[in-house]
Amino acid sequence: MRPYTLLAAIMMLNASAASPDARELDRMAARFAKAEMRADISKLDAGDRKALAKLVEAARVYDHIYMDQLWSANRELYERLKQDSSPLGQARLRYFWLNKGPWSDLDGHTAFLPGVPEKKPAGANFYPEDMTREEFEAWAKTQPASAVGFFTVIRRDPQTKALKQVWYSEAYKSDLQRCAKLLREAAALTTNASLKKFLELRAAAFGANEYYDSDLAWMDLDAPIDVTIGPYETYTDELFGYKAAFEAYINIRDDVETNKVKFFADHLQEIENHLPIDAKFRNPKLAAAAPIRVVNEVIASGDAAHAVQTAAYNLPNDERVISQKGAKRVMLKNVQEAKFEKNLTPIAARVLPAAARSDLSFDEFFTHILAHELSHGIGPHQIQIGARASTVRLEMKELYAAIEEAKADATGLFMLQYMYDRGMLPKAERKLYTTYLASAFRSLRFGVKEAHGRGMALQLNYLLDKGAFVAGKDGTYSVDFAKIKAAVEALTHDLLTVEATGDYQGAKRMLELAVIRPEIQKTIDRLADIPTDIDPVFVTAGTL
Repeated sequence: MRPYTLLAAIMMLNASAASPDARELDRMAARFAKAEMRADISKLDAGDRKALAKLVEAARVYDHIYMDQLWSANRELYERLKQDSSPLGQARLRYFWLNKGPWSDLDGHTAFLPGVPEKKPAGANFYPEDMTREEFEAWAKTQPASAVGFFTVIRRDPQTKALKQVWYSEAYKSDLQRCAKLLREAAALTTNASLKKFLELRAAAFGANEYYDSDLAWMDLDAPIDVTIGPYETYTDELFGYKAAFEAYINIRDDVETNKVKFFADHLQEIENHLPIDAKFRNPKLAAAAPIRVVNEVIASGDAAHAVQTAAYNLPNDERVISQKGAKRVMLKNVQEAKFEKNLTPIAARVLPAAARSDLSFDEFFTHILAHELSHGIGPHQIQIGARASTVRLEMKELYAAIEEAKADATGLFMLQYMYDRGMLPKAERKLYTTYLASAFRSLRFGVKEAHGRGMALQLNYLLDKGAFVAGKDGTYSVDFAKIKAAVEALTHDLLTVEATGDYQGAKRMLELAVIRPEIQKTIDRLADIPTDIDPVFVTAGTL
């Protein structure tokens, strides 16, 4: 298959009558409710305020790098769309920007523009479009480990057509140099030593393709401006899940809320020691307690800013850093508040029985997201397959994202139940499981092509089959509180065991549950007029 070119995209841009018209594109965009993102920067000193402006500018560079990573003709197509001032052109541009490309994330990555591939390429622009899985796997066996690493793209040699790897520093050279310059300027402006160190090391990493030192500095970051910027998540690489996409979150730390959640980090080893899994798979010595930050988002960009918005994240993904320092959990409080208000509350009013709706709780929504992020850091990571050392990510390949998201959800529920049972937290089972059930339908509306939606479909069907969730005759769903605890423990066991044993086929079998069954689809259809997610308006960033 030949690569699609800008010329082909432009020639075919108006060639398909089947592509959505302006009204339909506006309807599709309306699935994202406008939500203003504000953060209190009044306490920043003058240097940090200037540094913040530089960081916002650096973050905006990542939108363009991510578009390059998604598709080879993406950035050029974006420039073409900006030139069309017609109502249809403006509608196309708006929905393109929401998705950072011509495929609708909420519709299984299907094209909404004519003249582009019908579906997002599974390997995005990380691999040649004509490359097969088998060709890559055979070639990779003869290459250095960087071939399956986070920070290389795979291309064809122009002469020989053989596969070759290109480091990110070369593939995205001009944008990364610009971003590095802005990070160094921000580092010179801030008076916070830990922020200065991280920004300088991360700027250097863009050219060196080695992010280990800057990841360690990021773990130690203790500043009012909380910055996450770099190539991290691998969801965009649906072919193998190897390649990291560039994203940025520029946040302001909420010290009051951060102090409240530090309690959880002190009990992670205890949770690990009691995970419902064979004891030989438990980690007897987790890395030192990793930091938890509650923040308010100033701006998100790149992989962090297309379609469904991230409510929290757990990074880095480098197993060396995780084994040494654990992983940092960052909770985006203003994003979560917007999702709860604009998406979850109206969904709960339709999917829960009237008697259960009062149990919907933002506190439990927030707490389960926290437990979810903490759960990414416990359980199997570095594993043994016979005599061979490996990682869960490498063994699960393209299944990893959905399995890991399901594991974090289920283990998060297990963690909170464990704490309730031992009096470590005030009992809140009714609110926790009811809010989780309503939120399942929120996640399912992202679609089962998206990792979180696919993982949630697995969980919901598993718990329905166990009788822990019950479908009512009136189309609502409720929790069977006599069964939910055991069912969650069984689900957690199954997911952790698949990861611990590197059981790719077992993961595949579990993901057979990751479908939208007809009765669930009927419920989802009844939610069609409720926004699926939010479209952030970065008010504070705009003031800078």
